[in-house]
Order: sequence, then C-alpha cells, then structure tokens
Amino acid sequence: MDDKRRLILDQALALVDERGLAAMSMRAVAERVGLTSMALYPYVGGKDALLDGLVDLLTLELGDDVGDGRTEDWRHRLRAIGRAVRGLSARHPGAFPLLLTRPAAGASTSWLTAALRGILHDARLGDEHVPRMARMILAFLLGHATGEVTGVTAVASTSDAEFESDLEDLVRLVEVAVRVA
Repeated sequence: MDDKRRLILDQALALVDERGLAAMSMRAVAERVGLTSMALYPYVGGKDALLDGLVDLLTLELGDDVGDGRTEDWRHRLRAIGRAVRGLSARHPGAFPLLLTRPAAGASTSWLTAALRGILHDARLGDEHVPRMARMILAFLLGHATGEVTGVTAVASTSDAEFESDLEDLVRLVEVAVRVA
C-alpha cells in the first residue's frame, strides 16, 4: 500500500472512529488530508472503494494484532484471535461492522477462516469437521464483537471476564470435538 493511500485510509478510519460511519464522505476525508475530493480518486477510487479500503486496513490491523503465532500452542492462538477480533471492534466500533457488510470483507473473513482452520488442524480435528467448526467459531467471534459495538442487548454488557470464559468454552469445544471425532 503506497504512503498516500495509507494516509488517506488512516484518516478515513480516524474520521469514522471520531464521528461514525455516516460522517465519512469523500469531502470530509479530503479535508482531513488537505486535498480536494477529486484528488482522492486516483488513490482510493470512489466512496465504495474507500469503504473497501477500510476493510483492508482493518484486516491488516487484525493480522498485526494476531501475529504469526507459529511457535504457540493452538489454544493460545485461538484465544489470541478471539481477543484480537474483540480488540479491533473496541478500537474501531464504527468501522467494525464493515467486516460483515462490505463485499470486500470476504478477504478478511477468508483470512480469519484460514487462520481458524490452521488452528483446528493443529488441534488435530479431523479434516471433515474443520470447515463446520471454523464457521461456528467465526460466527461467534464476529457476532459477539458486532453485538458489543452495536449495543445488542444480549452481549452489550459482556465483561472481560465473561469474554475470557467464552474463549475457554471455545477451547473446550474444540478439545471435545477432537476426542469424539
């Protein structure tokens, strides 16, 4: 990602963090970076492409938060992904729902799905069970984080301790699945 595009996306994300997704326009982003709206187009395209760029930026940040985890136990990596998803949603509550609503979000959920599949393979879950279990875990993580940032009553009041308990339940779910598979 070139420096100018990154600056524009960073400022668009900051704008969404400060004032919400509805406040983000090409004009508002252009003002933040000292350009005209038209000058943004070579770097980020139109508003739809800008929103997709925010998805890319969120995915990069999520990847940085998780790290490669190659030397860590699968349980540790599963917890790390859960904490990273929740942390990303807390840092960027206005932008986080884009991971569920934008067509470009397929890449980010594919990245998460691939990471989860790797964890499940390392846990020695049978190949035939990995896709289903990865979907279940992904649905929980994205759904829980989205519920927290949007104020859905069932999860809006989840404490850190409750979330950590939920992560332990996910670990136990995988352990049980491995034993019975």
